[in-house]
Amino acid sequence: MFGDYEKFKKEVWTLTKIDLDAYKEKQMKRRIETLINKNGLKDYPPYVEMIRKEKDKFDQFVNFLTINVSEFYRNPEQWKLLDKEVFPHLIERFGKNLKIWSAACSTGDEPYSLVMALSRHLPLNQIRIHATDIDKQVLDAARMGLYTEKSIAAVPPDLKKKYFTKVGNSWQISTEIKSRVDFKEHNLLRDPYPAGNHLIVCRNVLIYFTEEAKDEIFKKFNTALVKDGNLFIGSTEQIMNYQDLHYEKAQAFFFRKV
Repeated sequence: MFGDYEKFKKEVWTLTKIDLDAYKEKQMKRRIETLINKNGLKDYPPYVEMIRKEKDKFDQFVNFLTINVSEFYRNPEQWKLLDKEVFPHLIERFGKNLKIWSAACSTGDEPYSLVMALSRHLPLNQIRIHATDIDKQVLDAARMGLYTEKSIAAVPPDLKKKYFTKVGNSWQISTEIKSRVDFKEHNLLRDPYPAGNHLIVCRNVLIYFTEEAKDEIFKKFNTALVKDGNLFIGSTEQIMNYQDLHYEKAQAFFFRKV
């Protein structure tokens, strides 16, 4: 029987600066307790001691806590819309030096997809993607750029041929794509947001947050966008009150700052 979850949340905040109050409690609590049991423990206090003393267990906890389900060109129809309508509009409106932020970028599938998609419109040397995530382990994996066949299944064949090399059972993304992305650790609930973005991409992450936390993040995204900049969200997400948050709906899953 697990004890005081409120106390555990405070201890997690002290250790990691991850605010568990922002996550749906029932779902997150179940995930955490499953992990604790996998480590052979039955309550919060001994587990806190474990992650405090053992770096590999601390890293395991952060990795398990954050949601890292990612793939290249996830929901391909939305990427076609990005390619055919959103990128051309942004380039026409703001020019070729676009500032793009991939927030909660996980293992890099999304920012690398952005580079490849944008390469159809601009030379690679004019592309720069700012990519962030709370999890150091997935950022390390992103910088390595090694992916499974399943992860890259939706990459257009010409781009797969051009930018990926088979390594054993995995696929290595090219250095010329990797060099266009800057990865950095960032907590959406705590850290300052980069300003002046023309496009922010944050997909299939906020579904795990409370409604209050989501609204706060959408507000901060709005502030971080330039006027007429776009926010690209996931197919599992909605912004029901987008007008109250100073967006207009540009396309399905694309919202423009007004």
